[in-house]
Amino acid sequence: MNGASREALAAARERLDALTDSTSVDAARLAEELAAVTALLDREVSLRRVLTDPAQPGEAKAELVGRLLGGQVGGEAVDLVSGMVRSRWSRSRDLVDAVEQLADVADLTAAERDGTLDDVEDELFRFSRTVASSPELRAVLGGKITDDALKAAKTELLRRLLGGRARPATERLVVRLVRQPRGRSLEGGLEALSRLAAERRNRSVAVVTSAVPLSDRQKQRLGAALAKLFGREMHLNLDVDPEVLGGIRVRVGDEIIDGTVSERLEEATRRMAS
Repeated sequence: MNGASREALAAARERLDALTDSTSVDAARLAEELAAVTALLDREVSLRRVLTDPAQPGEAKAELVGRLLGGQVGGEAVDLVSGMVRSRWSRSRDLVDAVEQLADVADLTAAERDGTLDDVEDELFRFSRTVASSPELRAVLGGKITDDALKAAKTELLRRLLGGRARPATERLVVRLVRQPRGRSLEGGLEALSRLAAERRNRSVAVVTSAVPLSDRQKQRLGAALAKLFGREMHLNLDVDPEVLGGIRVRVGDEIIDGTVSERLEEATRRMAS
């Protein structure tokens, strides 16, 4: 997102945070309702165009939201979406993306409340590694869902994969991603969810790949070094890959710090060849 849409999303996130500060608000239920609104706006192109039309008064668009959603979702969800349509959006599609992001943040807020946010971060990362290492699983879970039978089959597969092994928030987030991919790859969607989870703690995600598991002391030292380097707390997602031979590779966003033996060997080979 850029321009007006980025500002509108930031304002919506602030309203969501203020709303979920109240313990009387069921954040998990709010997430499901916002996900339902996402599906509606994704399906009804003409509706989202009307709701993002800058020529229409914001109050009129908010009243339309109230009429459409009142009685279908709770008052908190209606108020959030009404506030969003009062804002300006660069593209109508950005409104759908923003409502979807609020749904994900609400679920992460629910995990934060019950003390499982760290577990959810780790589970999202581990599941993304499982997907990345299995082309068959990626093929089965990824792609557009064309009918209810396929949606049910994919949901059941996820229940078997995650049921009893993952926190409820993790299961809800992953199932929603698979059922409503909205053009995203499964891996890309999981990475975006991991970033949102880290953001709840004002942290960045560092994906650390090593040949063998790191000790607790090594993890603490690495986390402290990365926090000093990047100027913010880091959540370490740890991956073991024997092919790196030794050392570690760290990826923070688009930046890669590669100190692996395999990379040094490849560099030496390139120099010899030149």
